[in-house]
Amino acid sequence: MSATKILVVDDEDRMRKLVGDFLVKDGYTVIEASNGLEAVEKFEVDKSISLIIMDVMMPVLDGWAALEQIRKSSKVPIIMLTAKAEEHDELRGFSLGVDEYIVKPFSPKILVARVQALLRRAEGNDSSGDILEAGIIRIDKSAHQVYVDGTPVDLSYKEFELLTFFIENKGIALSREKILSSVWDYDYFGEARTIDTHVKKLRAKLGKEAGDMIKTIWGMGYKFEV
Repeated sequence: MSATKILVVDDEDRMRKLVGDFLVKDGYTVIEASNGLEAVEKFEVDKSISLIIMDVMMPVLDGWAALEQIRKSSKVPIIMLTAKAEEHDELRGFSLGVDEYIVKPFSPKILVARVQALLRRAEGNDSSGDILEAGIIRIDKSAHQVYVDGTPVDLSYKEFELLTFFIENKGIALSREKILSSVWDYDYFGEARTIDTHVKKLRAKLGKEAGDMIKTIWGMGYKFEV
């Protein structure tokens, strides 16, 4: 079986080499791109790429623009790298469909761990043909598609994972820590903002009736109730 392909996008040769070396050491095949336009072109040519690691600030086409282009045709997991740590930058990334958001400088070993976790979740999704239903919400896990009252709803990869987790645990009070460890597959060290951001976006996309099924438990987390 061929190695899993990962596209690493950064205008700094040193950064591409650093990330690439750690990924290759872990058994992945690395494809490189030095700007967003090159990344879009390479992904369009090779749809067998399983994950993208992409910097934000790049010439020709920046990471945000490249992300928007890729999201028009694919839900491939995407990890964004950025030197910015402001909340509005994180919110922008999540709203555009980023699956993970890592601020520079970072530990390459941690990055590889997050890559592994994200790919495990993606592979788990592909292997399941279950249909989940809760009220007017229907999830086709094999097709990675959500329907609300029969109408398709376009969710990002992480929004889909989050909704699936909620429905599979309906009626159970879930702490933010439990959600992070189960959906993101690693510890955010108590950072709850990413959970709240994704829930807000998910509720908006589902619409009021379906979105209201995600109940907030103040001081703890969330509970899904039909």
